Order: sequence, then structure tokens, then C-alpha cells
Amino acid sequence: MRVMVLVKATEDSEKGFSPTPEALEMLKAMGRFNDELVKAGIMQAGDGLKPSSQGKRIAFDGSSRTVIDGPFAATRELVAGFWLWDVKDMDEAVAWVKRCPSPMPGPSEIEIRPLYEMADLQ
Repeated sequence: MRVMVLVKATEDSEKGFSPTPEALEMLKAMGRFNDELVKAGIMQAGDGLKPSSQGKRIAFDGSSRTVIDGPFAATRELVAGFWLWDVKDMDEAVAWVKRCPSPMPGPSEIEIRPLYEMADLQ
């Protein structure tokens, strides 16, 4: 089963990356975790995202398209990073996330969402 693992944004992540000693240590810990995921054959892709202030949204309404510049409100609903994993089931995904180093200074959340497979759409 494939899952998207979403690291939720925080006020800190929306400020952008600052190479403080703490931030660099967090990156090293996350790099070690990513290495474990790759060696276990779990991780297919993953990366951190720049703050929403550098992003854009496109709103659709019929044939109309409206471009909305960031930053976007509701920081806790934004995504700061992601992984695409191939796991045997949701329990395995949860077990891996529980092993993950804290992705942010202070409180943070990681969300796991299964991807649709072709069998789900028939």
C-alpha cells in the first residue's frame, strides 16, 4: 500500500529555514531516518517544502482560473514536507512515523494518507 506522509507546517516552518545548530542537528537526524527508510525499501520520495509565502494557489471555478499568492492562512493546515512510502499496511506506516525524529522545534504533527490504487477506482 502506498501512503503520503505529510509533515504539517508550523509557525517556525513558515518562517523559512535558518541554519542554526539546532536546525542542522534536526536535518542530520532526519537524514539518518530517511536512510533507514530507503534501506528498508519504504521510501519512494520525500522532501521539505519552502514556506507558503513562496507558493501560489490556483483557484478553479468552471473555466475561470485565479492565481493567489502566498502566504496562506491556517498555518497548521499547511504542509511543510512529505514522503511517499510503500508499506504493507497502515500499521506499518504508523510504526515508522512513531520512530521519526521530531520534524519541527516545538509541537508538530505528521499525517498519513493512503493513496488511491487502480483497484479502488473500479
